[in-house]
Amino acid sequence: MGVKNKKVFRRNRIKMRIRKDVNGTADRPRMSVFRSNKQIYVQLIDDLAQKTLVAASSSDKGLDADKVTKTEQAKLVGKMVAERALAAGINTVVFDRNGYLYHGRVKSLAEAAREGGLKF
Repeated sequence: MGVKNKKVFRRNRIKMRIRKDVNGTADRPRMSVFRSNKQIYVQLIDDLAQKTLVAASSSDKGLDADKVTKTEQAKLVGKMVAERALAAGINTVVFDRNGYLYHGRVKSLAEAAREGGLKF
């Protein structure tokens, strides 16, 4: 029995390896990143209550009209999620790269969130 999509299978294996150690709480939520081919999404999740506390994406109003590269778009999303998290009273998070390599769009989003005031 073969695997249909080796890339997705590999990412899911890495994701499970990360998630066994990374858990979010109300005072230190998990910052989960999802990267599609066109957009990038980020959520701050309280795993104990199973609630999304803050979310931001590149398809939000104000960002989808900009003609910028995907990496610059990820920086804008990182700054936006940092602003929303600080407004919600969250300043420390646990970063969950969700099986993606810490490189490119994921890295620029994380660095922008750090510049925006989040600690992780």
